[in-house]
Amino acid sequence: MRLTNFWISLRAKADGRLWWLALVGAAAVALLGLIVLGVSALVIYPQLPAIDKLNDYHPKLALQVYSSDGVELASFGAERRYVLPIEDIPKRMQDALLAVEDANFREHGGVSLRGVLRAAVTNLFHGRRQGGSTITQQVARNFFLSSRKTYTRKISEILLALKIEGQLSKDEILELYMNQIYLGQRAYGFEAAARTYFGKPLKDLSVAECAMLAGLPQNPSYANPMTNPERARKRQLVVLERMHEVGMLDDKALAAAKAAPLQVRHSGQPLVHAEYVAEMARQAVYAQYGEKTYTDGLKVYTTINSVDQQAAWRALRRGVLDYDRRQPWRGPEAEEDLPLDASDSDIAHLLVDYRDDEDLRLAIVTEASPRAMTVTLATGEVLKISGDGLRLAQPGLSAKAPNELRIRRGAIVRVQKNANADSWSVSQWPEVQAALVSLDPKNGQVRALVGGFDFTQNQFNHVTQAWRQPGSSFKPFLYSAALEHGVMPASVINDAPLPASLGGWDPKNSDDKYDGPITLRQALAKSKNMVTIRLVQLLGPENARQWAGRFGFDVDRQPDNQTLALGSGATNPLQLASAYAVLANGGLRVAPLVIERITDAEDQALFQAAPPVVDEGSRVVPQRNTYLTASLLQEVTRSGTAARAQASLKRPDLYGKTGTTNEAVDAWFAGFQPSLVAVVWMGFDTPRSLGSRESGGGLSLPIWIEYMQRALRATPVQELPVPDGVLQSGGDWVYTEWADGSYLSGIGLENVAPAATAPVMPAASAASAP
Repeated sequence: MRLTNFWISLRAKADGRLWWLALVGAAAVALLGLIVLGVSALVIYPQLPAIDKLNDYHPKLALQVYSSDGVELASFGAERRYVLPIEDIPKRMQDALLAVEDANFREHGGVSLRGVLRAAVTNLFHGRRQGGSTITQQVARNFFLSSRKTYTRKISEILLALKIEGQLSKDEILELYMNQIYLGQRAYGFEAAARTYFGKPLKDLSVAECAMLAGLPQNPSYANPMTNPERARKRQLVVLERMHEVGMLDDKALAAAKAAPLQVRHSGQPLVHAEYVAEMARQAVYAQYGEKTYTDGLKVYTTINSVDQQAAWRALRRGVLDYDRRQPWRGPEAEEDLPLDASDSDIAHLLVDYRDDEDLRLAIVTEASPRAMTVTLATGEVLKISGDGLRLAQPGLSAKAPNELRIRRGAIVRVQKNANADSWSVSQWPEVQAALVSLDPKNGQVRALVGGFDFTQNQFNHVTQAWRQPGSSFKPFLYSAALEHGVMPASVINDAPLPASLGGWDPKNSDDKYDGPITLRQALAKSKNMVTIRLVQLLGPENARQWAGRFGFDVDRQPDNQTLALGSGATNPLQLASAYAVLANGGLRVAPLVIERITDAEDQALFQAAPPVVDEGSRVVPQRNTYLTASLLQEVTRSGTAARAQASLKRPDLYGKTGTTNEAVDAWFAGFQPSLVAVVWMGFDTPRSLGSRESGGGLSLPIWIEYMQRALRATPVQELPVPDGVLQSGGDWVYTEWADGSYLSGIGLENVAPAATAPVMPAASAASAP
């Protein structure tokens, strides 16, 4: 302030035509400044830190999780950073940064005299701080000094910059800066910023996108593209104009860059939605490496296919939202006090503590009536919703609406853009959960895994942690057991109510309809409970559950009684997918695999999963058994409860089974194409009915179909090969030893022998129970 007042005094005297006194005063101040600077340098220089660490740059690096095709799925660590050598940083990014931050970087010796004088004049004459730091000075500050704005720190910064320039090349200095600088949203360095703001690597950014990133170092919070898009746009234009001024862009390139569209990602939005997979990877790595997980730049390469993963996520989200649209209005998420004179910034501030979503957009109601509603999104966009868009929310728009349902000014709601239309509808955050997992039956590699509707709201991984009743999706394994017992696809079983001698248990078919004598093939296609119960009676529950254990089910989680027939045991989607993989690959057990390898920051292998050994030593069920079981499942997708599968995907090589438990508490579809198994589950975390008219075929099958439509897009039709030991007889497949028609038939048409007297199940060749 004293220096500023002095200059003001000099200017006043100069205005009074005492110009010579002003010049003398200025010269005296300049001389004094040089003397002070020189003395300070002599005192400070010996105390400067050594800069050796710049030659051995090892910043804290986050854990990175990748898909099998090289797409980043997640990053864990306090600092999100990727270190790139200068030759891998595009010239357009370097140009944009230098144009706005330090256009003379390649010419000066670490300090720009012009910049220092400009900053000094601004500081002295205008009484406000202005930086004059070069890129080298910023490196000095970022690596060695505090951010406090003092004259001592500034002198240290200048001296360190000169020292750095004496030991490092310009490219080395620029490489350090572009990897170290903080650019907002936990992103350190321009590669991390490119992935954070645009969802792609730096090498793929356009000039327009590079210019927006180049505008961040000055103040990442102020010009953040996610939180302040208008300010970020203004700053981007400043960068582009500066590139034009210094000759980095001609008129045509400048106009093109200004007009180029920018697709900035929402805050926290991942490139591929694989949050549950990433968390599985994080937990596994942390268990092995502890805190180094978040500092040493470890990389996890998973078996996930990024295209399949995103297709699975999208299919599951759509299926859940389709179901939830049929549910009643549950009321606004919250309510805020919204004054009538609230500005756009006031509204934005009210929404800052709520999480936005890609599909279910966060909105605050500014006007509401039974006929129309006006809402403001977290982005500031104002929407008017009317007509069908208000259908779900009508119970909350009535004048007589209960307080917990009522929608009024200040209510926090969700809105969703309608498909194929430029209109919006009121929605709500779903309560139901769902899960999808797919894997390659040849080696067990998991291709896609979605553990729930939204990881940020619910981290419980339903693929691996949700032990639920499988319902009828368990039936194929009981049918597989029956095949080894002499029951063939053409065997006839009585689909009729059981005699009243089951200790009060009164099972029924799901539709309470009975067809009488019916073939095994027809029974599975129609998911007949009575037929499956009679098969378990024939086999004996213990024999049946032990056979199911061959497919990987936990025997102890399956009941040792006849309710086993209705899938009353417990499994999770991953275990069920593994069991269906045995049917898809011809009888071989494969272990599910998610983490393929782990490397250090230099890509040196720390862990490599052993290649799966899937051969006859892995056999748990005869191939002819799985072929006949699969043929029954193919009938399910052709004419049975899942006929929608083949009809929608227009291919015959689909095999699967619906599953719906009592009161429709759990809804399943498990199925495969010979190269891919996928299982879908839907239900509530606290088990309750999904609805009296809901089923696995209506809820989970559509998700499975949408996912498989994308996952099988480039896969040719491939039906299972016919193995040795089976042939066609009487219009259906049979084991060769039953070609004369002597297999078991007419089951249940007379009294069934007690389980204790049933023949002992023969051991499968080359198989042993796990």
